[in-house]
Amino acid sequence: VQLQASGGGLVLPGGSLRLSCVVSGATLKDNGIGWFREAPGKEREAVSCISNEYGSIKYAPSVKGRFSISRDDAKNTVHLQMNNLKPEDTAVYYCAARSTTGSYDYWGQGTQVTVSS
Repeated sequence: VQLQASGGGLVLPGGSLRLSCVVSGATLKDNGIGWFREAPGKEREAVSCISNEYGSIKYAPSVKGRFSISRDDAKNTVHLQMNNLKPEDTAVYYCAARSTTGSYDYWGQGTQVTVSS
């Protein structure tokens, strides 16, 4: 299973970005996908996830109402739409896929998001 994250960049506070995670070697209906982020000096934080078969969605309280996760089963891609970005959203964002154990065992390479004026 391989994941390729993209869409990061530099954006002004209040701006928007859309991250994409292309999954190969697995299908989204078999593997739940999560977005995580790591900021310098901070622990990895779970941002949002979408489950496999029924597409149940969860968000971290810090991003609820601003971020939206969705998936395109035809393209085996999960998107993270990030609106009203804040400087504290600055981090490397990773997507990950759950394995049959239920753990996030497959990780993409990360994409940098920087929110700064």
